Amino acid sequence: MIAIVDYGAGNISSVRKALEHLGAEAEVTNDPVIIAAAEKIVVPGVGHFSRCQWLNEKLRASVLESVAAGKPFLGICVGMQWLFKGSTEAQETPGAGLFPGECARFPVSVKSPHVGWNRIQISSESRLLRGIESGSFVYYTHSFRAPVVADTVACTQYGGAFSAAVERGNIFGVQFHPEKSAETGLKILENFCAL
Repeated sequence: MIAIVDYGAGNISSVRKALEHLGAEAEVTNDPVIIAAAEKIVVPGVGHFSRCQWLNEKLRASVLESVAAGKPFLGICVGMQWLFKGSTEAQETPGAGLFPGECARFPVSVKSPHVGWNRIQISSESRLLRGIESGSFVYYTHSFRAPVVADTVACTQYGGAFSAAVERGNIFGVQFHPEKSAETGLKILENFCAL
């Protein structure tokens, strides 16, 4: 069973429907016991980084214990940003700190939010992006972006390069929305389900 963590950050039903379309058993939950029992964990999210404060207060320990136990984890959009140290969007709200650096707003030289289809440039071998061609289009909607780090496996150019996807061991994150990214997104979710 895949636990889809509900911490009030939205876009839960689209993720659940996409996973169920692929034949996965998925349960939306904010129960630490169910999260601990799950085989895989997805933390989606649309909205302000401050929503992660509830995640930190109620579910941080159960999620991070599952990650430490080697269970596959996928963070989507704000869920990916939570993997970093934090975000300038809500500096009083810490991230999980699993990746270095802080998420920041797009520069004023480009329109923000960044909404719509854009290309990913795959830079490293990736289990999550297996079978996806570099240059494929995915769907974005965000005003803040994660920096490029050692564990970045794909970038997108918009006001400079930012991390489109990160991957280390059992930890995966995507800034774009695979559940809204047509066949490319479904293939990425299928890869996650197969881990």
